[in-house]
Amino acid sequence: MAAVDLQQILQKLRILPEDDFKEEDINVLIVTCQKCLEEDQAALLLNVIQDEENQVIIRSVGWNLIGPVTSWFQKCPEDDDKRKLCLEMINQLIQICNLKEVLLGLLEHIDEAKGEDIPHVILLLLDPLQKVLLNLGNKKAYSVGISLSTIHAQLCLLPVPYTREQIQEDKHFVCQCFSALLQFAKPFVDMVSQSTDVAKDSESEELRKELATFCYSCLKQPLLGAPLHVLPEDMGDNPFHLFAKEILRYFVLLGESLHKAFLKRVNVTQMLESKEIGQEEEEKYADESLACLSYLLFVQHIGIDDFPCVFGPSFVVKSNMEHIDVLLKRTEESVLTKGLELFESSLQRVENNSLHQDLLEIKAILQVVQGLVKVMTLCPIEHLRKKSLQMLQLLIDKFGPEGKYTLFRCLLKTSNHSGVEGYVIQNIKNQIDFALKANTNNKWFVGPRLIPLLHIVLSLPEGAETDLLQNSDRIMASLNLLRYLFIRDSEMDNETGVWAELYKIEHDFLKPLHTGLNMSRAHYEAEIKSAQEKKRGAHGRKTACSVTAGGTELPDMTPEMQLQVLQSALFTFDLMESVLARVDELIEARLKSASEEKIGSSKDV
Repeated sequence: MAAVDLQQILQKLRILPEDDFKEEDINVLIVTCQKCLEEDQAALLLNVIQDEENQVIIRSVGWNLIGPVTSWFQKCPEDDDKRKLCLEMINQLIQICNLKEVLLGLLEHIDEAKGEDIPHVILLLLDPLQKVLLNLGNKKAYSVGISLSTIHAQLCLLPVPYTREQIQEDKHFVCQCFSALLQFAKPFVDMVSQSTDVAKDSESEELRKELATFCYSCLKQPLLGAPLHVLPEDMGDNPFHLFAKEILRYFVLLGESLHKAFLKRVNVTQMLESKEIGQEEEEKYADESLACLSYLLFVQHIGIDDFPCVFGPSFVVKSNMEHIDVLLKRTEESVLTKGLELFESSLQRVENNSLHQDLLEIKAILQVVQGLVKVMTLCPIEHLRKKSLQMLQLLIDKFGPEGKYTLFRCLLKTSNHSGVEGYVIQNIKNQIDFALKANTNNKWFVGPRLIPLLHIVLSLPEGAETDLLQNSDRIMASLNLLRYLFIRDSEMDNETGVWAELYKIEHDFLKPLHTGLNMSRAHYEAEIKSAQEKKRGAHGRKTACSVTAGGTELPDMTPEMQLQVLQSALFTFDLMESVLARVDELIEARLKSASEEKIGSSKDV
């Protein structure tokens, strides 16, 4: 039936000049062609397209057939010969129709693809689209750019496989599509690389810019979130690793300087203000793209052979901090992992105790420190929390004494987390121990310079009202530090200056802590008594109740569970009192010794 209707509409249009084609007749022709496909008349439709008598008609309306032909192709089984007819039809339309109209038809169908159809449409139309672009002549830069951005935007809607099983399965054809996209872009990259003088050839320069923008977009997606480590024993060649290598090879072929791109993140703001680059260039140099480029260079060592080796380790650390900051602000596991790996790779080249404290005046470095703290305290993924803590210690190790001192002060004032503060205080204790050893020449962790840091450490945020459970890590670390100082540094030597500050330490820390412990113990003992009464009143029933510990209301729990929590709190107070008692003993022994010395001196007189 559709075949008869098709012949009728063709006969009507053949006798008309092209300018007299009516819109309703064109619409009837397109709908009829679509019915032919649905009725398995693809061979007939191909003959119609190839027929010389129909060339004027096809030239005028043929690009509208790309959508129906592509949709029909998707419905055919993969091994069906009808797919060959479909490809032949598309190739014939490319040869007959206006190339710009065909281009629009192809891009429109790609852009309209949804969900699972996206990869199939792209894989089908990439080759025809490439043929159209190659035949456009000299003025093709914009068309290449819009084609690449349209395809890339659609692929970014697909989930990037992360595990090796997902990569091997490639359920959504993401790996296959991006590999095909590289082959799609290759002839245009070759055109630029083979141009004798790109700078003087405006068309080649425009094409170069479009292709470079595409490469930067690929750094942001899919490479920023994709797994890039090569694990031959698990999955052979990692397709994303290969994709990254090819993208950076394209950078070099396009004359895009890797070291200038690496440094661009630092200069984008200034360049925008001085109008050296426009807003479209700012998008090209997106933070995530440049951060991924830095990761590829310094962690995966992709493209490193084309990167100059003139940059010193401290300069690389300084420059990479902005990239690391960008990565640590994200929440995805893959991106956070890249941020921590880039951080580690940057610092590994630096000798311990060699970083200058002036680096801590750079905003990006302080933001990275805060980012590390957020990951180690808030990230739900355990191995990232542990890795972040290791990276904080690595950063501490790389700074000289003054840098460590400054970093410790910064962390104590900004971390707002008892566990982090306790960790910092343990590091302070280690630095003091190192400074007290002979010939260290470390003046930052002994004497007058140490005192301000000790006053920050040996204090309670809210005096006697401080929540001791919530701050238990910090308090225990502070008590252990104080005990160490009283044992290690005699009053006669007083190298740390702690004995001269005894009165202030007692007033600001020890006495409020005694009071706070008494208050907290009384409160929790009362809570335990109340919980025991509830338990007896419940007669063994599993009655739910709530309890607040450490300033946080815990989920409803049985009386037995409530008692365990409260008793755990008392155990924490016992530990604090044990160390506090030892500190008091050391102070008392010192006062007694001082008193005896005073009496002995009086007798001598």
